[in-house]
This record gives sequence, structure tokens and C-alpha cells, in this order.
Amino acid sequence: MRPPKHSNQPETAHLFQPLLIDILDPTHELVVLAAKIDWDWIDGQLCELYSTTGRAAIPTRLMVGLHLLKHAKALSDEEVCRQWKENPYFQLFCGEKYFQHRFPIERSSMTHWRKRIGDKKLETLISELLRVAHQTGALDIESLSKVIVDTTVQPKNVTHPTDAKLALRGLTELVKMAKLHGIKLRQSYAKEAKRLAIMAGRYAHAKQFKRMRKTLKKLKGRLGRVERDISRKINGNADLEETFRLPFYKAFLIRTQKPRDKVKIYSWHAPEVECIAKGKAHKPYEFGIKVSVTTPMERSAGGLFVLHSEAIEGRPYDGHTLNRVIQATRAISGIKPERIYVDKGYVGHDYPDKRAVFRSGQIRGVTPEIKRELWRRSAVEPVIGHMKTDGHLGRNYLHGKDGDKINAVLCGAGHNMRLLLKWFATFLLKILSTIFPQKSSGHRPELQCA
Repeated sequence: MRPPKHSNQPETAHLFQPLLIDILDPTHELVVLAAKIDWDWIDGQLCELYSTTGRAAIPTRLMVGLHLLKHAKALSDEEVCRQWKENPYFQLFCGEKYFQHRFPIERSSMTHWRKRIGDKKLETLISELLRVAHQTGALDIESLSKVIVDTTVQPKNVTHPTDAKLALRGLTELVKMAKLHGIKLRQSYAKEAKRLAIMAGRYAHAKQFKRMRKTLKKLKGRLGRVERDISRKINGNADLEETFRLPFYKAFLIRTQKPRDKVKIYSWHAPEVECIAKGKAHKPYEFGIKVSVTTPMERSAGGLFVLHSEAIEGRPYDGHTLNRVIQATRAISGIKPERIYVDKGYVGHDYPDKRAVFRSGQIRGVTPEIKRELWRRSAVEPVIGHMKTDGHLGRNYLHGKDGDKINAVLCGAGHNMRLLLKWFATFLLKILSTIFPQKSSGHRPELQCA
């Protein structure tokens, strides 16, 4: 059922309990931001995802506030829930009127809420934060006519894949599932498989590749034996055959995949992980998903805000993602970009208006003004760096393809919230310093020596 609407009226049951707004600093950045956000509009955008019958859902402001705080402060689900119980500013931002000593929901409710909302509806948070930034003077609306588009990699929370690791993990998982369903195996190869995986790594380190390939072939053979043993035992049982269908498919890929195969698996628990070549000496490859980030070309008073952030699966060519990214950016900001600045990886892009796109290093058809603006194209790189170091774009812990897309959108919202919090803190500090200037004594204080 649709969550209850937020009410600003105090409850009469807490007659002798002070309101949070009365005991907290009204100039704190979280208090100011909570008053600027239109929570009712966000609730109206998300209410269509709920049923009209049944038990009332968790308040939208609580869930939205928790996710914004999580990605603005780079916290995990467990950590943001723990800090919510200790931090009254967190509670006020999430809509509480009085200080609460118990967390009102289960931690898993955040996971269920993300799956219900999805990445497309979560773009509402980016749109609302951009509106607040424009309303408070942190974002210049004219700067949205010139944008920078770039792509990066959102790494998944997986270990570096090797054939020995994958084969050992596949064999272990199949044995575990067989024991769980009461299937008695002829042999589990647990000790032998672990020893073979260790020896394969040692042979590779010693550059004894012939021995490594021989050991790896033996390890994959043990994985095939366990797979065939389970297949014979569950033959004719439709339920167990359906249960083992996906594990068998992953085990088959691990045993048969070659370096140049297009369909490959890099992680047992996250088969959606893709290998993306970076072309850098310190990091040739990354394992995750490609993410497109859009920012204004000109820096506003509050900084470079993220206009759009989207995870794109399938390892597409950068130029083939430009049209969909610009259309999504226009849907969020409401402004069609007049000039789009991209890097050299967007040669042969699919954007219909070719004259509006300018690539790094482009010489023909470039005016002196555009040439100067092309030097600003690399301004998107620090934004991506902050999203990775200060947010969760550097490593995604959410499950599945939907988790990749949701994390990319929330990272963009978290970056915008960090800029707004910094803007409110510095802006209010300037106002207070103007109203109450510090008086100087006129002489330099000297150190008191004993």
C-alpha cells in the first residue's frame, strides 16, 4: 500500500518531549537541505509503484533520506542504519520529529525498496537535488546548455578472476548445493581441488606455463566429474533439474571458455560482470560495468554537479551510447544541450545533431571560443574521481544487473548532495561572518614560555 504522507504537525503524544528542530542547530547543512527538498513531490513521483491495498509501506522520506545519506557519506547499509540511531541530524533529515532510540525498520528493507523503485525512478532524486541547487544559487541554469559526457568503469565487488579460482569456486559451490539437497556424491574432490588450485597459481608465478596448463586441465576435469555425478543423480527429478540448471551452465562456461570467447564468466556469484579494457599501464582491465556520466561544462558556484549517471551493460562502444545519454540528460534537466564535449573515444557517435558534438583534439570547424572550451573537457575526470573515492562508484556491492544500474544513479545523487552540503556550510558561514565580524585586538599574540 502507498506509504503515509509526511506531516509537519507535532504529535500530542509527545507533550513533554522536545522537538528535534528545537534542540538542533538550524544552520546545520543537513537541516537546511531537509527544508529545501520537496519531499511531497518525490513521494508523488514514487507512489505509482505501490498498490492501493494492503499494509502501509515505509515512509518515502525515510527510505530516500537513508539512501542519500548512505551515498553522500560513503556508508554501507548497516553503517547508515547504525549512525541513524546515534545522529539526531540524520533522524531530522529522514523526517523524524522526535529523537528515536530504535531504528524503525529492518536493514533488509533498504534492499527491497531499491528493487521496487528501480534505477529509472531513482533519477527523480538527481532531478530534485538539481532543482534545490538552482534555487539556492549553487547551480547556474545557463551552464546546462553546454555539457561534458564521459564514460568510466564501475567495478564489481569481485576478486581478480583466474581459471583456477573459478574452477575451484564452481566445484565448491556444486558440492555445497549437492549436500544441501541430500545428494550423495561419489567423491567431492575438496582437498585435491584446493591443492590443484594452489599449484596452478604457483606454476603461473614461476612462469612454468606447461605445468600450469596441465594442472588447470586436471582441476577442470574434477569439476566436470562432480557436474556429471550430480546430473546422473538428479536425472528425472524436474525440480532438482531446474534448481541446478543455472549452476550447471556456469560450470560449463568455466570448463570450456577460451580467452577470445565473447560469452564468458568472471565471477560465480556475479555472472553479469564484464571485462572492460582500460588501456592503462597500472590497470589494463577492470571487471564491472560501463557507466556514463554527464556534467556541465562550466563550473557553477557550488561546483560541478552530475546531470546524469547511468550504467550501460553489454560493453557498448562509447559513441553508440551518446544519443541515449543526451536524451536521458534532457529528460532530467529539461534543457537540450547546445554543445556536447566528449573525448576521442566518441568518434562515429550516434547523436543526430553532429554539429553540436565536439571531440577532444578536433581542429576542423572549431571557433576560438569552442577551442578554449575544449580544454575544459577534462573537468569531468575529477568528478568521476570524487564519485569513486567519496562515494560508492569505486566498488559496487549491490547484487545483479539491477544493482549495477541503481548504484550508478545513486552515486550521482550522492555527489550532488555532497556539493549541496558543502555549499550550505560555506554559504551560511559567509553570511554569519558578515553579520558578526570577528574583532581583532591589533597586536600579534606572543608565545608564553615557561
